[in-house]
Amino acid sequence: MKCYCGNKKTYTKCCEVFHLNKGNTETAQQLMRSRYSAFVLAYGDYLMQTHHRSTRTIKDKKATVKWAKSVEWIKLEVLETIKGLENDEEGTVTFNAYFYENGSIEAIHEKSAFVKENNQWFYLGLSK
Repeated sequence: MKCYCGNKKTYTKCCEVFHLNKGNTETAQQLMRSRYSAFVLAYGDYLMQTHHRSTRTIKDKKATVKWAKSVEWIKLEVLETIKGLENDEEGTVTFNAYFYENGSIEAIHEKSAFVKENNQWFYLGLSK
């Protein structure tokens, strides 16, 4: 079975690697994909660890996990990646994340900003 993030690799060879190593990814897109898989699996600790400390609100962890468990995740669609490569310090990833909620298909459309600090990528929030 392919990974939740949509890559052709299995979960154990894809996002689970990042889930086990606390989000140590090479690119912003890898981090974004691993965060999507963390939403599918309701891994609140991972979502908090990979959220930049300047925009992270730990009190949201319970609400995030509760919501992630309340919906049925369908698929992730990466639309665009700007920068965010191994040698970059920042990048953006635009995506659609589809899920079922209350009997209908919904989508999160987001252009996410990422920053690299101490050789590790973090999710900052919505890109401006």
